[in-house]
Amino acid sequence: MFSYLQKIGKALMVPVAVLPAAAILMGIGYWVDPVGWGGNSQLAAFLIKAGASLIDNMPILFAVGVAFGLSKDKNGAAALAGLVAFEVVVTLLSPGTVSMLTGTPADQVSPAFGKINNQFVGILCGVVAGELYNKFHTLELPKFLAFFSGKRFVPIITSVVMIVVSFILLYIWPAIYNSLVSFGISIAKMGAIGAGIYAFFNRLLIPVGLHHALNSVFWFNVAGINDIGRFWGSPAAAYEGLPEAVKGAYHVGMYQAGFFPIMMFGLLGACLAFIKTAKPENREKVKSIMLAAGFASFFTGVTEPIEFAFMFVAPGLYLVHAILSGISAFLVASLNYAAGFGFSAGLVDFVLSLKNPNANQPMMLLVVGVVFFVIYYVVFSQAIKMFDIKTPGREDDDDTEVISNFKGGSSSNADLAAALLPLLGGVENITLIDNCTTRLRLEVKDTTIVKDSEIKKLVPGILKPSATAVQVIVGPQVEFVADELKKLAK
Repeated sequence: MFSYLQKIGKALMVPVAVLPAAAILMGIGYWVDPVGWGGNSQLAAFLIKAGASLIDNMPILFAVGVAFGLSKDKNGAAALAGLVAFEVVVTLLSPGTVSMLTGTPADQVSPAFGKINNQFVGILCGVVAGELYNKFHTLELPKFLAFFSGKRFVPIITSVVMIVVSFILLYIWPAIYNSLVSFGISIAKMGAIGAGIYAFFNRLLIPVGLHHALNSVFWFNVAGINDIGRFWGSPAAAYEGLPEAVKGAYHVGMYQAGFFPIMMFGLLGACLAFIKTAKPENREKVKSIMLAAGFASFFTGVTEPIEFAFMFVAPGLYLVHAILSGISAFLVASLNYAAGFGFSAGLVDFVLSLKNPNANQPMMLLVVGVVFFVIYYVVFSQAIKMFDIKTPGREDDDDTEVISNFKGGSSSNADLAAALLPLLGGVENITLIDNCTTRLRLEVKDTTIVKDSEIKKLVPGILKPSATAVQVIVGPQVEFVADELKKLAK
């Protein structure tokens, strides 16, 4: 189950990768016209509306992107099937159609159907379409129907299956919708405390890759919160459609802003602590690794290279990291500071959100960030020394080779792939090669022959979620490493 949810989380990265483009377009637009938000500049209006075309259509992007991401060979037919699936559902379950199908007066149709065009349904459609593609894309029909064989058959069977799915959703969607709304609202109505709880679990779920599911409730329009969409949308409509129970406890950006002090500053303090507490003979090696990982976190908001360096060797420290993330979100939300992102809470997104009319005192996040830099450095340094935690560079002598040989991204993608292949058991042991934002996601016949310690000499970390699944933490360049590995595995 966890393995499959992780596959969906990986597939979600395909449509999510589009969001930075929206943030860049809208961010530049707000910089051009920070007062009129497009009213005083045709260029600004053009850029803001261009970005909104992506933000406002996230559900359909999710349907297409998830279907494509789940397909075995990343074929466009899967994306087309995702589009077909989404259009069938949102058409059959629109309030007007539901009224006709059930004989219910239009004003008495469940409000859930008015929200059928949402990311949750988009993801559901993408998952169904992706699985149907994987099952039927090689199907051979009788000769008189041969034209519709294989990939051409997938959108056809998808439309039929989604009619059945729509019929089922006609009866269960109101309950699902109400449950999602209740979950999101139960936390959102807690205001700043809820923001802290969310951020705590966001970090805590990173090791199993399930934080994406949690994010969808608060960042997107699954439960009516839609924090990213509201932040990058029109200020006049920033609170439109917000659930009544949340009004007064929610402000735009509160589920995003608290991550900036952690990703841009706090984790850098942790990196400095790792460098300072490393054994003298390993310090330069650790320094090179942590500087690269710290830069990635500060500039782009990609934190996994740092987090995977200590989450398993020092789970207690990782719990502290999750707690501090929650405290940051609580503090920032309490002070009503607001900033947002399209990808993650790094410098790029921070700069783009500065002129956003929904931002509120964003520069104060830098002040909060400096405080968390100090807190992380002091807490991590003292804990590492007090409990003799084996963080990078502090391993016992038998393990120091791991640090001294860890390339830290200096090898070419082709070299890294060539080095990893035999350590993963060779071509004959690998059944599937895929990747998400920072991890190689592999299916293997036997995880026991995968050489963990040797792999850790080349990359930040490795996970084995199940008896046939292996995740290798590579970093932002993982897609290129995956491509090279696929070439070698042919």
